[in-house]
Amino acid sequence: MKKDFLSITDIDGYELESIVADAMYLKRLKSTGTPHEFLRGKSLGMIFEKASTRTRVSFEVGMTDFGGHALFLNPADLQLGRGEAIKDTARTLARYTDAVMIRAYSHATVEEFARYSTVPVVNGLSDRLHPCQVLSDIMTLNERFGDLQDLKLAWVGDGNNVCNTWLLSAAMTGMEIVVASPPRYRPRDAVVDQARAAGGRITIVADPAEAVRDADVLYTDIWVSMGDEKERAERMQALRDYTVDSRLLARAPPDALVMHCLPAHRGEEITDEVIDGPQSIVWDQAENRLHAQKALLLRLIAGGMPATE
Repeated sequence: MKKDFLSITDIDGYELESIVADAMYLKRLKSTGTPHEFLRGKSLGMIFEKASTRTRVSFEVGMTDFGGHALFLNPADLQLGRGEAIKDTARTLARYTDAVMIRAYSHATVEEFARYSTVPVVNGLSDRLHPCQVLSDIMTLNERFGDLQDLKLAWVGDGNNVCNTWLLSAAMTGMEIVVASPPRYRPRDAVVDQARAAGGRITIVADPAEAVRDADVLYTDIWVSMGDEKERAERMQALRDYTVDSRLLARAPPDALVMHCLPAHRGEEITDEVIDGPQSIVWDQAENRLHAQKALLLRLIAGGMPATE
């Protein structure tokens, strides 16, 4: 039966470890120039309702590395843009491709597409979740720390789709997640409840300084996501004290690392001296989108790493 990846909770802890291990192996193969065309003849459909840099390029390059093919599909160029039902597009693309990645405004769109697709569907981002990002983030931290058990991650700013996904990953990784957000922009209660019910150690606070105390990792993201532009003025006002700058970083341990999923609005949620500083691992995160997603696609399309490897 096909397996989708709409949420980080669609895999268990063992699968997470396996995907990260495969991603590291694939990263070594690429760095040494070793061919690894494990998906030769396979095709990935990529539907983008939202603009993208890292998601589009990483999936497209990943399929090229595998000897396969990725198709960039803009809804304006599909019949979706002229009113075709999501389920009809899903059924059709499943007849042509081996998997579909969809980046959508609404998580309901991703879920409906997956419901009617007979090939695996990957959530490349929705308003609720961004599991591919956190998968690569976990790989990045694994490279730095090895075992993630009992690490503390402080999320500072808007409790958005990436934040939601980090909360849902807490039980699998064993990490403690502390979120510092103004009340109106805290992560969804339903997500927090789900994460805690699964055994995740989750704390929600208002003060960024409290969140970063004893943190191993500081994480932030833009304050105004695609689709939230109408709220820009009020978001900027509410989040003005949540910038990850050198003063806030100084309140964390001296060896704390800084993460950002990009794109960054420098001077808003993060400052130049932090994102470009020695504690930043932002560019490792960005690179690892490629390797982690390749490992994910290999598992979804081919069942995992070939036995001969």
